[in-house]
Amino acid sequence: MRIVVLDGHTLNPGDISWDGLKQLGDVVIYDRTPPHEVLARSQGAEVLLSNKTPVTAAVIEQLPQLKYIGLLATGYNVIDVDAAKRQGIVVANAPGYGTASVVQQTFALLLELTQRTQRHSDSVMAGDWARSADFCYWNYPLVELAGKTMGIIGFGHIGQKVGDVAVAFGMNIIGNSRTRTDQNARANFRWADIPELLEQADMVSIHCPLFPETQGLINAENLARMKSSAYLINTSRGPIVNDQDLADALNNGTIAGAGIDVLSAEPPRADNPLFKAKNCIITPHIAWATKEARLRLMDMVVYNVAAFIKGEPVNVVNK
Repeated sequence: MRIVVLDGHTLNPGDISWDGLKQLGDVVIYDRTPPHEVLARSQGAEVLLSNKTPVTAAVIEQLPQLKYIGLLATGYNVIDVDAAKRQGIVVANAPGYGTASVVQQTFALLLELTQRTQRHSDSVMAGDWARSADFCYWNYPLVELAGKTMGIIGFGHIGQKVGDVAVAFGMNIIGNSRTRTDQNARANFRWADIPELLEQADMVSIHCPLFPETQGLINAENLARMKSSAYLINTSRGPIVNDQDLADALNNGTIAGAGIDVLSAEPPRADNPLFKAKNCIITPHIAWATKEARLRLMDMVVYNVAAFIKGEPVNVVNK
């Protein structure tokens, strides 16, 4: 069984092991693969693994030996799943491995926006506290989460866990999802459509997948619905937010701030408008990347491939 990993570096930059995968076949691992080399590197592979490297219909149709495409991620928009299905190729993803880490990053961004912990620490280190006439000071507004309302767009597994933590902070929750599951047992919760959610929420956190209907969802029109005191958090997919529209909303005071872990293009262009936007915190797509989450992801990838080899594929997204 020839197994090719197109872009293994982000999953494993050297601090975890590929041994579990190597026990399943002849494994070739590339740290990164540029688009023009995907076909050549995939030749002869029966199993192809990708994180963010696109595998297009044109490539799939030229790989007669390919039987399985595995995602080193949950999102599968980089794979032409319809083309794979036409060729009888199984496509499987890795759901759920990073939930705890994504929830943690969501609140790391939100707490930095509301407490400005790093900026206050920088101020102290610069000597401002030592020169202060008072026992304390603050350079930015401090915002308490208790009593505020969080709107969660995408109330699946991750969104629900974010809701759990928000309620622990004393917040109320408004949820939106393509499918509305029974949440009657959940305290301080109600469903709402997107316009109402944006209008009522003090903090909006995005946890929906990237589909055609969610691409560009957070645009100038929808940002204008939000409170001027509201914060936007995105740890989901960058193209859900229009970068320029968000930058304009921040610079114009349409909303109070944003915490962003993903951008519309990654790596971003040096002139991305959010880099100079007011009250914007940006991290480099790290919500998923704790070592604990990556270990779970590696185990799931190996499990998925092993299950396929046994003829019992799991986590299939193109049935």
